[in-house]
Amino acid sequence: MQALMIPFPDLSPIVFSLELFGREFALRWYALAYIVGILIAWRLAVMALRQATLWPGNTPPMKPAQVEDLLTWIILGVILGGRLGYVLFYQPGYYLQHPIEILRIWQGGMAFHGGLLGVILASWLYAKRHDIPSLQMADLVAHVVPPGLLLGRLANFNNAELWGRATDAPWGVVFPGQAAQACGQAIGELCARHPSQLYEAALEGLVLGVALLWLVHRRQALQKPGLVAGVFFAGYGAARFLVEFFRQPDAQFVTADNPLGLALAINGYGLTMGQILCIPMLAIGAWLIQRARKMQQVSA
Repeated sequence: MQALMIPFPDLSPIVFSLELFGREFALRWYALAYIVGILIAWRLAVMALRQATLWPGNTPPMKPAQVEDLLTWIILGVILGGRLGYVLFYQPGYYLQHPIEILRIWQGGMAFHGGLLGVILASWLYAKRHDIPSLQMADLVAHVVPPGLLLGRLANFNNAELWGRATDAPWGVVFPGQAAQACGQAIGELCARHPSQLYEAALEGLVLGVALLWLVHRRQALQKPGLVAGVFFAGYGAARFLVEFFRQPDAQFVTADNPLGLALAINGYGLTMGQILCIPMLAIGAWLIQRARKMQQVSA
């Protein structure tokens, strides 16, 4: 048993609750993270579109007033893509047997990579409909995503979910419930785990977010269509791939309900589903960065 471990703070997943018409309504930190993340993304997108000099030919690809309409499409993409991604990537067998439960989003179950695919599709469709260059749309959306990732991972920590693997590091956290008793120690011994949610918040949210804003507002990266989106894909893919070494594989990923997951992640070895899904992100990111550099050389 390790000498040093950090007890999980006394945090509530609920911001506040109130009773209306005989029913209790609660605002949860996770929902608030989504709301605030979307508001920050909206303001960052508007700010970038109002600075014409950031864009090729000093011409923004869309008007600032269009961002609100775009956000409606993106929110639908996040919800539908995130849910379908969770169903297909993590528990296809279960939901094939219980299809009606796919609609029960309030019970939980969202996948980032699925949500990302939903955002990509929604943004692409919006760009096509309004004759907006697709790569410039991708750059606009990509550089405003990290604040939402930061807040979402902080909410995961607050909810004591998606915790990390067991560790004897002095910053290991004793999460409540099953996490504290699932490390194989003797009965009664507590289990400290990596606070992998905070690792992801720092890398995917803070570090990547600062890097993208620096590229956009200090290095004129939007002048090279596809570069910002490429850095986002590669940066997120690398950060998530690294953190997966410290994050406990999702329980549903290592069951017979998902044979691929069982083969690759049983006993915590091999690639996790998160790492598998990051490989194409790394490849796409590298391709977009190289393409943007080549296009710049051609135009020069």
